[in-house]
Amino acid sequence: MVPRYARSEMTAIWSPASRYRIWFEIEALAAEAMGRLGTIPAEAAAAIREKGAPLAAAISEADIARIDEIERETRHDVIAFLTWMAEGIGESARFMHQGLTSSDVLDTCLSVQLARAADLLLAELDRLLAALRRRAEEHKYTPTIGRSHGIHAEPTTFGLKLAGHYAEFMRNRARLVAARAEIATCAISGAVGTFAAVDPRVEAFVAEKLGLAVEPVSTQVIPRDRHAAFFCTLAVIASGIERLAVEVRHLQRSEVREAEEYFHPGQKGSSAMPHKRNPVLSENLTGLARVVRGFAMPALENVALWHERDISHSSVERFIGPDATITLDFALARLTGMIDRLTVYPARMEANLESLGGVVHSQKVLLALTQAGLSREGAYRAVQRAAMATWTALGQPEARSFRDNLLADEEVAGRLDAAALDKAIDPQRDFRHVETIFARVFGAG
Repeated sequence: MVPRYARSEMTAIWSPASRYRIWFEIEALAAEAMGRLGTIPAEAAAAIREKGAPLAAAISEADIARIDEIERETRHDVIAFLTWMAEGIGESARFMHQGLTSSDVLDTCLSVQLARAADLLLAELDRLLAALRRRAEEHKYTPTIGRSHGIHAEPTTFGLKLAGHYAEFMRNRARLVAARAEIATCAISGAVGTFAAVDPRVEAFVAEKLGLAVEPVSTQVIPRDRHAAFFCTLAVIASGIERLAVEVRHLQRSEVREAEEYFHPGQKGSSAMPHKRNPVLSENLTGLARVVRGFAMPALENVALWHERDISHSSVERFIGPDATITLDFALARLTGMIDRLTVYPARMEANLESLGGVVHSQKVLLALTQAGLSREGAYRAVQRAAMATWTALGQPEARSFRDNLLADEEVAGRLDAAALDKAIDPQRDFRHVETIFARVFGAG
């Protein structure tokens, strides 16, 4: 975890103190369930809760250092934790961890942490969606040029651009909801997952109290296909972030200048060139997206564990659990702020749209000519002829608009007079169905 790209609420989920509190809660709930079932004395379960809860709630850096000290001797993190708890709980601590294996605690804890992380990510996605919707509505009818291959294609609106990103992040939100549900599972099934030394009702009790589902077959560990699906979902969300960031980067280029990141008073763009206004936020988001995507492959490789379990996944998850969620949380927040304050230049959009002399209306003329009786092949040749004449003469004294070149073409003029041509290339025809698209994306009203 790099502090520069971390926010405190998400970071706290992955702190040692938070992890140990979850471990204690799992152990205490398991003891309470066993006390109810008569597996251990009910008074021992009560003592574990009464004496252990204050220890876990107030765990300090000194306590964490003590656990680390014990682990240096035991070479086992869960045993070190249990030993530390026993120092504070006393005699009743011998009834902790009855029939459990370390993975019961570790995997269930990871499920809790990933579920909590998903909740924060969902909240940040909701803020991003709200920002995208607000800006899309603001620019619903702001004309701009649509580009394919980076080349002018046909007119669209800036609102439609943003609506497309909104729809993508709505899909990403649904994916994350599903991934959260898939990862939020509990395993309290003992060595190799057979419940040989622990009643399945203990697992059910712990799962219910933690808001998790029971893992049908845990084989000592929760199957890692669940985790792979979770981290792959984070990777897809990161790709959505990058797609929007790349759009902003292109629109901010000096030659385009249709939109740009907010430039703060006092901000500096370059140590050498005082005029620079660089797309630093969107470039940063592109890099962060690469990092988050990079965690998907190790998660996929964690699926193939040996037999009922090994620990090759463990070291991987100590990295990717915190780093992927913390980085994505930061990236989503940064993207939300960028969209909220994005500076949009409608006049520049209009100028760019018209900069090629009107050739962006070529398809409408093609269709009008076919409807006027010309073959599609003949219409295509005629329209392309006028378009290329317009394109190649741009900026030269003899340059004529696409409209003028069309009217000067005998094959076109024989099918369409000036009024019919003007009707065909009316820019408003491009925006007739904007409301329909917005209704599909945002709902009616």
